[in-house]
Amino acid sequence: MLAGVRGRVAMSGSQSSLREANRALIVETVHRHGGLTQVELAGSTGLSAATVSTIVKELLAAGVVDTRNTTRSGRRAQMVTIAHRVGLAVGVHIGPRHMRIALGDVMNEVVAEQTLPLPNEHRLDTSLDRAALLVADLLERVGSTLDEVVGIGIGLPAPVDSATGMVSVRGIMRGWDEVHVGHVLSKRLGCPVFVDNDANLGALAESTHGASRAYRDSVYVRASHGTGAGIVIGGQVHRGFGGTAGEIGHVQVDPQGDICRCGSRGCLDTVVGGPALLEPLRSSHGTLALRDVIQRAIDGDPGCARVVADAGSIIGEVVSGLATAVNPQCIVVGGELAETGELLLGPLREAIRQRVLLNQIAPLEVVPAELGQRAEVVGALELVLRSTDFVVRSDEQARSADERAGEEEATH
Repeated sequence: MLAGVRGRVAMSGSQSSLREANRALIVETVHRHGGLTQVELAGSTGLSAATVSTIVKELLAAGVVDTRNTTRSGRRAQMVTIAHRVGLAVGVHIGPRHMRIALGDVMNEVVAEQTLPLPNEHRLDTSLDRAALLVADLLERVGSTLDEVVGIGIGLPAPVDSATGMVSVRGIMRGWDEVHVGHVLSKRLGCPVFVDNDANLGALAESTHGASRAYRDSVYVRASHGTGAGIVIGGQVHRGFGGTAGEIGHVQVDPQGDICRCGSRGCLDTVVGGPALLEPLRSSHGTLALRDVIQRAIDGDPGCARVVADAGSIIGEVVSGLATAVNPQCIVVGGELAETGELLLGPLREAIRQRVLLNQIAPLEVVPAELGQRAEVVGALELVLRSTDFVVRSDEQARSADERAGEEEATH
């Protein structure tokens, strides 16, 4: 009899765990696609239609999802989207070879996102047109409109003067010089637009929601097609005059090296940037993309692993100078190259350890980014919320509503 009771308890626990796993699966699937009908959810998750229907009702009651009627193939259906709280922010990261866009609510919860590959040397007007179309598409997928957008944050792989939203150093992004990027996109979408360097946004995201949130002073290093750093001092991003703080990609590491886009010779980006990482592998591996090198390094290819490790050492040498000047408590490493884990972080960490003064009170930590490839768009969302009075206004409205409710209760 006791064995039977234990069996029923174990079965009950298993059923509870399964139900939670199914709930998490549905939420993650809706997150990934932005919005799906219940029939599409069943097909994507492999769950039965009855199970999906039951879980959607539970999530709707808990305020996790929203539902609305739509039409699929001439038939009425119920669209399921992640619930958002009174308005949306848009985060856009425009990189050298890709664009990532996310919608987030006022609690900085991502409700939908999408990525798009970009050609090398992509043009400003075409890229901003694509960004505008993707924003409209994502809003439609979650059943929202531009009227609900409180602002748009954009991250660019270049130094940005945040006061004007312009790239502040000529030649870094060819064709983007002397253009008020924020003004251009604001006119197209009719929303406030805020522009910053992508490493600054990664630093903002990781210090607010990620690996360095427990520290007041930190540095975020973005290692990808180019290398940059975002500096957080006293919990605030330090951009410097004209937005050039943290531009470690333009620190000279080889006085006899190639000419950089910025006009200097032998900058870090000419040594560990995308083209520089691919060139040593051309004779042995043929033509590769940076994505191929990263995946092959992860899979154990010795040549690709060596290229990544060498890059880690060189980046670490440059970051050690920044760490000596700023004395952060933590260095967070993100960007595509960070996906290789200790292949990059190990040599980078060792180069810093050899060059930075050992602090017995608060040893410098070097850790991987927690937010991964989403760090920059999450930072862009956070930039919007900090640059508008939306959160403050919402809090004030909530307090006013509570006060009115209290007054009405008192009169009764």
